[in-house]
Amino acid sequence: MPLDQNSAATAIREVLDRLVATQRDNIAAAADLVVAALAAGGVVQAFGTGHSEALAMEVAGRAGGLVPTNRLALRDILVYGGKSTAGIDGKIERDPQIAHDVYELANIQPADIFIIASNSGGNGSTVEMAALAKENGHRLIVLTSMEHTGRITSRHPSGKKLYEFADVVIDNCAPYGDTLLPLPDGGSICAVSSMSSALAVQLMNTEIVARQIVAGVVPPIYLSANVPGGDTHNDALEAQYAGRIRRGLG
Repeated sequence: MPLDQNSAATAIREVLDRLVATQRDNIAAAADLVVAALAAGGVVQAFGTGHSEALAMEVAGRAGGLVPTNRLALRDILVYGGKSTAGIDGKIERDPQIAHDVYELANIQPADIFIIASNSGGNGSTVEMAALAKENGHRLIVLTSMEHTGRITSRHPSGKKLYEFADVVIDNCAPYGDTLLPLPDGGSICAVSSMSSALAVQLMNTEIVARQIVAGVVPPIYLSANVPGGDTHNDALEAQYAGRIRRGLG
């Protein structure tokens, strides 16, 4: 396969088309869980580490997305917990204990629902956050690559992988290793999981809002902060979830 924009675009489209074709039912089931959680007064708690943090940002605080959403991040231990950066390195996502630190710093309520993303589904903090969510009675939606996670060994002490804790699993359809275009001397480029996971979230949000409208509920949706009236609209909706959702540094 040649290394050019057309090849990259074609390979990406194939993954996105596969997600739409194969994950429709799972996305609908995830939407049902979120609608039920919101109706019960819950908030969507979104978590991902590394590049999967982009998925949490896709869920929480984005224009066109749901207001009752909160992004959990490893940096919360610094921003909200006041912990020192000493000893923190790029492999901290492998440490299960940090999931407890992040969870305890958030104002998580019984009706909240979790969405956790990890392409590999095997890092300690991600798997531990899923375990914490289930131990505390929360419903859990997982976005992962089933091809990738099926070929790795979990780094979590239990040996379990993220998808094993889920109420609903959405396969982001990314390949093992995440990349699509092989290089002549080995390796490959064109990572796709961020794009396919983002598509899954936007499809899920569409299903959620459609269900709310049918039920006569006015969907609590963010406007872009960069349009007139956006801040006023968003601030009024966020006030309904004061102390439960974070934007900005968190």
